[in-house]
Amino acid sequence: MSSRKMILDAVSRNQPSAASLPEVPAFDRDLPPPWQQFQERLAGMGGKFARPVPDGNFDALVRELHPDANIICSATPEVTGNRDLSDVREPKDLDDVDVGVVRAAFGIAETGSVYLSEMEFGVNALGFLSQHLVVLLDPTDVVGNLHHAYRRREFADAAYAVLMTGPSATADIEGVLIHGAQGVRSLTVVEAPRPSV
Repeated sequence: MSSRKMILDAVSRNQPSAASLPEVPAFDRDLPPPWQQFQERLAGMGGKFARPVPDGNFDALVRELHPDANIICSATPEVTGNRDLSDVREPKDLDDVDVGVVRAAFGIAETGSVYLSEMEFGVNALGFLSQHLVVLLDPTDVVGNLHHAYRRREFADAAYAVLMTGPSATADIEGVLIHGAQGVRSLTVVEAPRPSV
């Protein structure tokens, strides 16, 4: 018998008896209104918030937010853009995108974060190679805290997921805060109720 097999057999024979995990509370007592807290925390992390134009023209809103943008790539049907995500063959093809547009599955009030996975991005690099990211978010999709967020089905279904909170930032160099050092230079969340089906 090999040393490896001896060790693995010993580990198998000496397993502790199964015990159920403790129930973790949701800590949802006295939570502030989620949409209001989300906006405050988003701003605290360097993110921006925008209300949509009354006619629901998200293309015009994106152009208003980023008037100098040449290439806009959208992973959501509410914004057309001028770079078709379905034409992207390799993630590096998105390295010239000025504005990426996605719709978040949900937001977290406690941290001002948005949940994004491969389902929302289409191509994950869209959220990191774009110079600016515009995120559509339905106010009813905001949960109070991380305890509620981690109970959502999206985490179990995704191969890749990120909780994005504000733009990329670093303050390592001489204590100066720099946005966009390793990712998007700005992150703007737009109040955008989901289209009725």
